[in-house]
Amino acid sequence: MKVSKTPIAAAVTITLLGVAMAAQAQQAEPAKKEGNQLDQVVITGIRASLQSAANIKRNANAVVDAVTAEDVGKLPDSDVGESLGRLPGITVGRAFGQGATVSVRGSDPQMTYTTLNGQSVASTGWYDQATVDRSFNYSLLPSELIGGMEVYKSSQADLTEGGIGGTVIVKTRKPLDLKAGTAFASLKLGKGTVSTDLSKDVAGLYSWRNEAKSFGVLVAGAVEKSEYVRRGIESDAGWAGDVAPATFVQDRKRTAMNVTLQGKPADNIDLGLNYLSLDLTGDNTNSNLYLFMGQNDSNCKQKNAAGLCVKAVAGDADPVNTFMQTWARQGKMSSDSLVLNGSFRADGLKIDAVAGQTKAKGGTSHTMNYGVGWWDDGQSLPKFKGTIDATGKQIVISPTVPMDVKVSNLPSKLVPTGWATDQQQPNADKENFAQADATYDLDWNGLTSFKAGVRATSHKYEQSALRAKFSPTVVSGNTSDLYSGSIKMGPNGWDFPKANLDAMAALYDKNTASWTPQRSSFAEIEEDNRAAYGMFEFEKAGWRGNFGLRYVHTNVTGRGYKFDGTPLAANDVPNNDGWGNTIREEKASYSDWLPSLNAAYNIDKNTVLRLAASKAITRPNFEYMFLTKQAGYNDDRVGNESMTFGSVGLKPQASKQFDLGIEYYYGKGNMVSAAIFHKSIDNFVTALVKTNQKLGVVDPLSKVDNWTVNQYINAGGGKINGFEAQINHSLDSGFGFAGSYTYADAKAPASSYPDGLALFTQSSKHTVNLVGFYETENYTARLAYNWRSKYMIRETGYYSYRMHDPYGSLDFSAGWNINKNLRLTFEAVNLLKKDDVQYGAADASNPDVKGSMKVGYPAWSFMGETTYRLGLSAKF
Repeated sequence: MKVSKTPIAAAVTITLLGVAMAAQAQQAEPAKKEGNQLDQVVITGIRASLQSAANIKRNANAVVDAVTAEDVGKLPDSDVGESLGRLPGITVGRAFGQGATVSVRGSDPQMTYTTLNGQSVASTGWYDQATVDRSFNYSLLPSELIGGMEVYKSSQADLTEGGIGGTVIVKTRKPLDLKAGTAFASLKLGKGTVSTDLSKDVAGLYSWRNEAKSFGVLVAGAVEKSEYVRRGIESDAGWAGDVAPATFVQDRKRTAMNVTLQGKPADNIDLGLNYLSLDLTGDNTNSNLYLFMGQNDSNCKQKNAAGLCVKAVAGDADPVNTFMQTWARQGKMSSDSLVLNGSFRADGLKIDAVAGQTKAKGGTSHTMNYGVGWWDDGQSLPKFKGTIDATGKQIVISPTVPMDVKVSNLPSKLVPTGWATDQQQPNADKENFAQADATYDLDWNGLTSFKAGVRATSHKYEQSALRAKFSPTVVSGNTSDLYSGSIKMGPNGWDFPKANLDAMAALYDKNTASWTPQRSSFAEIEEDNRAAYGMFEFEKAGWRGNFGLRYVHTNVTGRGYKFDGTPLAANDVPNNDGWGNTIREEKASYSDWLPSLNAAYNIDKNTVLRLAASKAITRPNFEYMFLTKQAGYNDDRVGNESMTFGSVGLKPQASKQFDLGIEYYYGKGNMVSAAIFHKSIDNFVTALVKTNQKLGVVDPLSKVDNWTVNQYINAGGGKINGFEAQINHSLDSGFGFAGSYTYADAKAPASSYPDGLALFTQSSKHTVNLVGFYETENYTARLAYNWRSKYMIRETGYYSYRMHDPYGSLDFSAGWNINKNLRLTFEAVNLLKKDDVQYGAADASNPDVKGSMKVGYPAWSFMGETTYRLGLSAKF
């Protein structure tokens, strides 16, 4: 009899197998700990990395999982986000081929608070269509600079507030922890089955310390250059039933540098200065060939419940016209952090202090558009004949004629698209912070220490935009300069001209007369945060843990231009129509008390019962706090005027949460664990809609003061209930395996989202991780499978709200220690070439989302790609 197991069934089976093996395993000595600090063990190898992570989990007072680099430059995955995704309860949101966001136990990624060595790290993005939120963009981080990561799934009083889902602490290395003269260098070359150009990744580290081990310097850096190509189909279906094969090409360069100074002028004094600089340049083009299946009534043979054509046929009598378009963007993001820290120890006392600044910039410096349609003189674009089937989760295009496009099919001269004037959209994020903590040793009725601290931050986020004004005299460019070379278009692989982004930008510059601040896009949020806490640690009668209380107070100021119907001035850009020149300001404040309890009970020398309860907060997205947005003013339609008001008075989302788990440890690094968790979250943000409102602004076209007003308010709550199971087991033969399964039933108020779905953003109900490995002194091999069930993606702008199909990636890695200094590695990611499939999920009757985002319409899909990397590293 053949049994076919689902990923969930496989995870349950491997967990039960581990429990059975654990029952027969040799009993291990309990892990030794010093105080309640998390133990770190300097070891190498896959099983050693798992052993180190198990030690961290076991000895923590809170609910903690960890990823450790078993040696310099040897994080388990080249992609930092993917490394976190191997942990139970962690899911990774991928963007443009990289792990970009992290969700913990079914929560929204913006509920994950990411820190660098325990302090805030600023982050923006290069993409002008991305939602402005508080999540960290993990695509900035190269794995070679990281010593390890810890994920706190439960809160405690000494953790900085902000992570309802969890807190991720990214740790860099310190020079006094490494041998004097430690040096590391690596070179990786890679390519993919879609992104076929060779990628190059160089990294290095050097650490020095004096003989007295009282002063050390560490310098590390990494540079990666690659061309990322994404091929698929995008279908908005709103423009004459358009179906648009698409190819996205990004020239990507990522650079990173970390400099750390560490000094110990005395045995009881530790000083440090850490600088981290992260930069990512993501210049890109996105080209489409639009097929207008709704242009002729005779083409459509079947429609769905939302009225969109899902099956079309075009023959000799009714061929379909086409239109080609390229969006070109020059984008960049950076993050820089400078942190000074120190600690002092005396008898029964430890004082820690830290101060620093983290700042980030990002956005687009050019947003450009070029297009050619069947209506243009000098073009000979192919007319589509064949069938288009959108009845499944992916659109299938089957042409009966060649659909290749060459430069010769285009006019000899092109000009920038008139309505798409160039735009710069920079964003900036900055925080100054200072913190002081004191820990007093106690020996009173089980209490072992009391820790107290204060923290102050000044945070500022600014969004702005500059809009180009074209010259009266249009300058054209040679098409052969704007498009040079060839790419494969969409999944069908038709030949298509490759856009030359530099030439496109140069032609835009020639046509730009001036740049004008776009007042409608300006928004500024300032937050002054103050926090204080007290926390006791205890250990008695097999129990250990901590309990404490954190107090948070925040003053918020929001700024933006006032929309008052000011007529458009001469030579101003149309986007400023109605916007005055006066900046208005709003202020608000809020406070909160955050209690927490973490407790672990040693049932026996190998078994730990763990429980945690706390209140946690996540501050509202900046997007909801921006003061004013408007649409429909003085356009070509009467009665569509709307105003959206954000509010700095929005309260943070607040969660009352509980964890209960049991962990069994045996052998060296072997473990089996299971846990249940609950989160009850209040203060979701929703838009209160009021029609026929008077705002004192008369629309020039309709001649009336009549607006639809959307006001962001706190309303409704959600819940997350779930459980997770985990196993690590190593065999004496060199083989080993690890597995985890997480179930997260996350319900959010449907009124918080235009799609009307009561689902947390990017929350998968089921997540599975399976890892098998083989390791000897000289050879390692690992096969890892990560799978998550469907989840909602929500973005602003064109791409809107869509459901992502279940996604699984099978990855392979291997290593050969050529000698004690040299190591050869090989990686293959997504061996199964799993496609990226996204479709509409809203109800057909939902008036707040466009038709392509409803009833399963296959709006977005891209080809799965296997990527390969070959690396050589040296350590001395």
